[in-house]
Amino acid sequence: MSRPLRALVVADGAAPTRPDLDEAWPGWDDGRGIAVDMVPTDKDASDTELGVLAAIAAGDRSVVILGALGGPRPDHARANVSLLGHPAAAGCAVTILDPMARIRLLAGRAGQLSLTGRVGDVVSLIPLETTTGITTSGLRYALAGATLDPGPARGISNVRTATEATVVIRRGRLLLVEAPARLSR
Repeated sequence: MSRPLRALVVADGAAPTRPDLDEAWPGWDDGRGIAVDMVPTDKDASDTELGVLAAIAAGDRSVVILGALGGPRPDHARANVSLLGHPAAAGCAVTILDPMARIRLLAGRAGQLSLTGRVGDVVSLIPLETTTGITTSGLRYALAGATLDPGPARGISNVRTATEATVVIRRGRLLLVEAPARLSR
């Protein structure tokens, strides 16, 4: 039996429930079993980082991190988002998944990412460095060869107008933060 090419890493934050994830991001999981690895308390990396690195070392090309944004430690939440750009993750699809957000990183030269979701979902583009040649489709506020710099909030709160949207960059690193469209409860 061949090893699946997808891993699930559970961080120490407020891990979402499966029903909440299923509602927010239908089809997010393919029903795999979960192996648990224990690591020493004293170390030079966070538990989440070690989990991501173990998954990549095992050959997983897609890593989903749950529980990365909540919990009592904002420093860990920020560090977990930084894991999307970990050098060992180059060429891998690393995603932070929460009922309130799906976060991915588009990096490098001539990068492209397809975004599948519901019409009305919010999509924010947050540059981690000056990012050039940004072109989008399937979003209300389209960009064509635009440049986004870190700091100004120009790329936030766009809205998906189609179930398939795309973001293309020429150069840079861009966080893509998607929030599911929901009716008021």
